[in-house]
Amino acid sequence: MIIRDATEADLPAIIEIYNAATATRISTALFEPVTVEERLPWFRRHSPNTFPLWVAEVDRRIAGWLSFHEFIRRPAYRGTAEISIYVHEKFRRRGIARRLLEKAIADAPRLKTRALVGYVLGHNEASLRLFEGSGFQRWGRLPRIARFEKSERDLVIVGRHIA
Repeated sequence: MIIRDATEADLPAIIEIYNAATATRISTALFEPVTVEERLPWFRRHSPNTFPLWVAEVDRRIAGWLSFHEFIRRPAYRGTAEISIYVHEKFRRRGIARRLLEKAIADAPRLKTRALVGYVLGHNEASLRLFEGSGFQRWGRLPRIARFEKSERDLVIVGRHIA
């Protein structure tokens, strides 16, 4: 497996993975698929030296991705980044998300990031285990804030300070 900075040519594969996750209602609160064109501005906001977007490549296929996002746009929150991780369903349970997360933790000091934050739907036990297994703690819970067709779900905030 190779983890590298994403290129614009990777965006269709990134979107394919994201849209597959959207349909499950487990890892994102979006209801409709997104297009490459819609996500192009999001892609272009990433920078390898501040808020990177990485892809995990297995056998020349994009197997997953991790993105850093600006947390809250206030000076006091500089040094905090929100991260998101998605893995293609055919590549799950192979340690790809864990390796991406380990790289995020390891590279955080280079990125001048002192804290990493993630938002996880409360019923996404696999993601909660992933984060907690990498030293993240549950920093908060917003009860029943995500409303889906037939259910309301909690949003769990996970975080980790970087030494």
